[in-house]
Amino acid sequence: MSTEQLKQSLKALHENLSATGQVDAELADLLSVLNNDIQTLLNREHTETDEDGLSQLGDRTLALSARFAAQNPHLESALREIGDILARMGI
Repeated sequence: MSTEQLKQSLKALHENLSATGQVDAELADLLSVLNNDIQTLLNREHTETDEDGLSQLGDRTLALSARFAAQNPHLESALREIGDILARMGI
């Protein structure tokens, strides 16, 4: 799984968020933190000391997807896709 697919999924998520305009402050904050963490991941080399944090990143993405599925079903599929991509990348 390439980082390019992850970047494309993040872009699609941002487009969905922009089109919706109905994202509450809590979700926006959580998505911002997640986005920053993923951007950090994409911009650095992986080391063994990263592994624990990286596995948590994938878990956090899937948990966020499940948490907001009922409130924001249009975002759930994009978040789940990002979580799946991270999992296939071994993160």
